[in-house]
Amino acid sequence: MSPCTDPILDCPIDQVPDSREFVEAAMRWHFSPETGSPFWLERARTLGFDPRADVRSFEDLRRFPNVTNELREVRVEDLIPRGYGPDAAVAGVFESGGTTGPPKRVVVLRDWLDRLMHRLEQDLEAKGYPENGNWLSLGPTGPHIYGELLRRQAERRGGIRLTVDMDPRWVKRSIAEGRAEEAERYAEHLIDQSAHLLRTQDVRVMVTTPPLLTRLARRDALVGLVNEKVSVIGWSGAHMDPDTHYLLRTEVFPGVRLYGMYGSTMILGGLPERVVPPEQDVVVFDAFSPYVAFQVVDPRTGESVRIGDRGQVVMHHVSKSFLLPNNLERDLATRVAAPPGQTGDSVADVGPLPTFEDEPVIEGVY
Repeated sequence: MSPCTDPILDCPIDQVPDSREFVEAAMRWHFSPETGSPFWLERARTLGFDPRADVRSFEDLRRFPNVTNELREVRVEDLIPRGYGPDAAVAGVFESGGTTGPPKRVVVLRDWLDRLMHRLEQDLEAKGYPENGNWLSLGPTGPHIYGELLRRQAERRGGIRLTVDMDPRWVKRSIAEGRAEEAERYAEHLIDQSAHLLRTQDVRVMVTTPPLLTRLARRDALVGLVNEKVSVIGWSGAHMDPDTHYLLRTEVFPGVRLYGMYGSTMILGGLPERVVPPEQDVVVFDAFSPYVAFQVVDPRTGESVRIGDRGQVVMHHVSKSFLLPNNLERDLATRVAAPPGQTGDSVADVGPLPTFEDEPVIEGVY
């Protein structure tokens, strides 16, 4: 079968293709001269193996080198598979937060974003996110995929999105250069803007980052407004430790549902937390098979840790529009058994490494 016409790559968005068949089809697509991207076709010469013949399963993705650092410099046009032709529907070019150096860039095509948004809309519906309610987004927009996902989620629920923009790179730079006071003033500036919106607008959903949410929680008047107006708080973009999560959920915002999302620009999106009984008070994130997969590994050996043990997170993205396997992330997590049918691991208690690629990890506000 020609890689140009393999239907599994374009299966309906409400279907889950077989993981092995999908990986094989993706390798044919991304490494055939007529359909692959210039970046991967050039990179294939240095791999030492033929992905079309040698990568047959999810486990085989670990054969690839981690090429994420190369995305700091590559031309964005060279990341688009040739099989889309000259008029590929580009939804956006998005960048990483720049935590460990110059940002990395990915190209998101419309077909992938439609597929991801269908998955996220199912989650919003299952968790009872309100319909036709305003959303307050207190987080980055610009080159960050965070803002694009929130815009589309609000639209799908019939809501109006209100925004407070942030530049997380300026905060990280300020902290790295010893200007903590400047970072503090900037963070308070963001909370001041959100306070005005909370006072004057009808907000049903608020989405922000854990550092900003905990900062907002220091202001009693804002805590009162959130508990009065907001039905759901979504958090993402940085990590939330279990003690903070418990305190926010049970004491600060007891009448508001609190849901997290975990992801990365390098997987072209984020994935919502698993719904568990409240008494468990654990935040677990499941992958999006077969397109996005997690593995939790021993950073010294690269081997998977046992269920219940902590290790470093490896992320894989495999779709028709983009390929980025074997990306060693700057996160530690506890390995959790995946639900039936999911490829790879689920993760819990995600937290940052103190250093990554010989650089200190500075989260700041994002």
